[in-house]
Amino acid sequence: MSRRPSPEGTAVALDEEDRQILRLLQVDATQPLDRVGTKVGLSKTAVWNRIQRMYANGVILRQVIIVDPQKIGLAETFFVTVRTNQHNDEWWKRLLAAIHKFPEIIEAHRMAGHIDYLLKVQVQSTRAFDEFYKLLVAEIELFDVTSNLSMESMKNETALPI
Repeated sequence: MSRRPSPEGTAVALDEEDRQILRLLQVDATQPLDRVGTKVGLSKTAVWNRIQRMYANGVILRQVIIVDPQKIGLAETFFVTVRTNQHNDEWWKRLLAAIHKFPEIIEAHRMAGHIDYLLKVQVQSTRAFDEFYKLLVAEIELFDVTSNLSMESMKNETALPI
């Protein structure tokens, strides 16, 4: 068994069957449990129990459907780097509120190094990004902001290397 940190920072023990289940479900979470069980060598009930345990201990966070942004008219991806000269709790709370206010921000990361925050923004067009940008900077004071348009997504995986 190997140990990996959970979101709360505590280690969660996963055996090889758990890892196989996770690999299979990351590719297709809709496959029947008996099919997963056959591939892993466990009964449907055993697979279900393991999945429930992994939900309970925070290994599995949620199930989602992955939508192609191009097909729904969100063709442009921007990466926004943010530097701030404010590192107090009040500013941090305003930043979090702004991140959660804008559905265009689909990822947000606090960074180590020269950049403080990295935002991934999905919008219809560069014009839509400009409108989003104006609303964002009106919402919260930012010291330095740089925006980069993704020309092509060369790899976009959701499955973790388990």
